[in-house]
Amino acid sequence: MGMLISIDNGGTLTDACVIADGKVFHAKTLTTPHDLTQCFIEVLRQISRRVYGEARLDTLLEEVDYIRYSTTQGTNAVVQRKGPRLGLLLPVGQDRKALVRNQAEDELLQALVGDRIAKLDLSLNDEALESEVISAINELMSRGANRLVVSLGGGKLVEDESRIKRLALLRYPRHLLGAVPILYSHQLSDDADDARRTWSGLLNAFLHPAMERFLYNAEGVLRERRARNPLLIFCNDGTSSRVAKTIALKTWGSGPRGGMEGAKALAQHYGRKTVLTMDIGGTTTDIGVVEAGTVREDSRGQLEDVQISFPLCEVESLGAGGSSVFRVVDGKLRVGPESVGGAPGPACFGYGGKEATITDALLLLGILDGESYFGGSLKLDAERARTAVIENVAKPLNLSLDQALAEMEHAYVDKIAAAMSHLGGKPEETSLLAFGGAGPMSACKVAERLGLREIIVPRMAAVFSAFGIGFSDIAHGYNAALGDASVKSLGALLEQLNQRAQRDMYAEGFDLGDCTVEKSLSWAGKDGQITVHRLNGKAELPEGAYEAADLRVQLRATKEIPHFHLSAVDTKAGVQAQTRQARTVRLADDPAKSGNLTAKGLPLFRHEELQPGQWGMGPAIVEEEYFTCYVASGWRFLVNDNRDLVLNKQSEKN
Repeated sequence: MGMLISIDNGGTLTDACVIADGKVFHAKTLTTPHDLTQCFIEVLRQISRRVYGEARLDTLLEEVDYIRYSTTQGTNAVVQRKGPRLGLLLPVGQDRKALVRNQAEDELLQALVGDRIAKLDLSLNDEALESEVISAINELMSRGANRLVVSLGGGKLVEDESRIKRLALLRYPRHLLGAVPILYSHQLSDDADDARRTWSGLLNAFLHPAMERFLYNAEGVLRERRARNPLLIFCNDGTSSRVAKTIALKTWGSGPRGGMEGAKALAQHYGRKTVLTMDIGGTTTDIGVVEAGTVREDSRGQLEDVQISFPLCEVESLGAGGSSVFRVVDGKLRVGPESVGGAPGPACFGYGGKEATITDALLLLGILDGESYFGGSLKLDAERARTAVIENVAKPLNLSLDQALAEMEHAYVDKIAAAMSHLGGKPEETSLLAFGGAGPMSACKVAERLGLREIIVPRMAAVFSAFGIGFSDIAHGYNAALGDASVKSLGALLEQLNQRAQRDMYAEGFDLGDCTVEKSLSWAGKDGQITVHRLNGKAELPEGAYEAADLRVQLRATKEIPHFHLSAVDTKAGVQAQTRQARTVRLADDPAKSGNLTAKGLPLFRHEELQPGQWGMGPAIVEEEYFTCYVASGWRFLVNDNRDLVLNKQSEKN
């Protein structure tokens, strides 16, 4: 195995994980939203220090085999509504109402498109239609549109949109400086649902400019420094591909999908039936499920309550993280969804933030140490934290500081546990995988609320989404409608998809013959359930497909590239871990109630010093450079052969 680097660019922090000579290194840096190239290069520089003992970025890029990268840039653009002004061309007879199925779609359409909608009469001859196309484009541009989406629909979708494309190119050739970019909906999907396909086009057009600018800039930096292979973009379907072969819409939610890929790898490796994931970062808690070694996925994913034509894994983002703001509203304590991010950050960061966050509370409780936080590179100010909690929580609720801290922790844990309560299976068959910089701190209390008895805290918990990206391969997938339910049509469509895969994999630098090609057929039953039939060898139509609705063909070409190797696990509990270090933590006398807190000295274990087979009992603290795991009373931790922490709730008799 050569050198592999995975990077996850989040809203607050940018994480990196590198595998070199069988060793794993990781690093973090603050995200620079004004220029993402800056934090991209900085985290690579930090990684080079870990690998070589000093900053040797050029050497790192000369030696690395693959860099796989995900970013929340697209996600943040939609959330903040920062992007191009879109114009939409629809056929006569279709109006705005056909695209709006809920309030979220109504608000998003208003933000992205507004009144920049024009209609085209497809019954006109070419000369008349050309005049109408010119008039419509000029009208939309005069209203401020700087990118257009054409979505026509109907049985002649491809033919009609290709006709408009030809007429538009005659008057607005691409080589002219003033040519407006136009996306045609059929270029993304042949989805027969006009609303889904239109939304896919609008969202992709909205995300495209910022993603294109940043990703090509990042790739340019690598090229200038003579990186051996092109930058690979990790997508929300769990695959990686070159920038030039990636659509912007597939970057949405790619970071959380990285965490789910890592969770899938661990679930399969450890043989866990159901794994409930909890990724707590600075702004959100992302929760998901891996069942029977498979990530739960919607065939028609939802992006901000807007259904699109592409699959998305079922990851729910909750506005509760390390930087989420606590406020008293109508006499009740509310957690998030507002966040102070990394700048100004929690009050204890000392960057000017004055809002109370769980980071401030955990510092005052003693779970976090102000000197060792973030590897010791960021000193936390307890006095600023105390002021923020008193002013924003204690005084409005007429509580003491201790009571306010206890209430904050209860509200925070309750919000996360409530969001997770409908997921997973039987508690005795479900494990909680806790990761993200803030996940291990609250894992025991969340697990207790859910009745779970096992927690896994990965060795790479602090950069687990980046770590998970490292399990992806270079792949391209295709999903096309089969209009005629016949073996002949199926064979012809499979040949078309195979040719597309051959071209795309060639562009990635591989021959299709060296790739794994999977083919399948899917259809919707009367109950709405999707049936998937794998096609092995020649084209064939199973009996249930002939009268099925929404008959579709899938083809996926995969070129495997190196992954991180997980050690076989047969860990036996050995000696009890010993430590001379301790940390004073303020704990509730009765954990079930918010009341007085008592200071207690808890054993403090350094994660990097623990060896496989060592174990310990809670209450205790296990601390790594970038994460802190609080082991509650009644829980036992064991270090396994991969140096992951496995926590188990002990029965009363133990």
